[in-house]
Amino acid sequence: MIAYLSGGMEHAVNEGEDWRNKMTEWLQKNLGHSVIDPVKNSRQLVDETQSHDYRLWKNSDRGKYKAFVRQLIRQDLDGVINKADYVICLWDEGVVKGGGTHGEVTIAYHYNIPVYLVNTLPFDELSGWIFSCSTEMFSQFTQLKKRLLELYK
Repeated sequence: MIAYLSGGMEHAVNEGEDWRNKMTEWLQKNLGHSVIDPVKNSRQLVDETQSHDYRLWKNSDRGKYKAFVRQLIRQDLDGVINKADYVICLWDEGVVKGGGTHGEVTIAYHYNIPVYLVNTLPFDELSGWIFSCSTEMFSQFTQLKKRLLELYK
C-alpha cells in the first residue's frame, strides 16, 4: 500500500517535512506501507533541474516560475491519481494560504481515493469542501494511527 502525504509546504514550517518524516517512519514500521512524500519529490525535481532559486522567480520571472511550478503540480497530482492507495492530509495553518493540498484532496475524492484528514484548526474554520472530500477526520495523529491499524494491519 502507498500513502500520499498531503499538507502545507509553501507556507508551512520546514515545508511540512517534520510530520511527513514521522508519519513515513510509522507507516513503514507498523504497516509496511510506502509513502509518496511531495517534499522529497519536489526537492529531487529542484536538484534535477538546477532550480534551487525557483521561489525567487515568482517576483523576477513569472513565466519561468509558473512553468516550474506546473512541473511540481503534475508530479504531485500524478502521485495522488496514479500511485497512491490513500491520502493522509494534515490540515493546519500552513495549508490555508496554499493551493496544492486543496487540489490533492479534491482530486483524491474525485478518483475515490480515501482521504484521512488530520484537522488541527477549529472545526468552524475548516472548509466544508475539504471536510466533505475527506473519508474520515481526526484531530490528532494518534487517532489516525489507531484507525489505520484497524483498517490495514
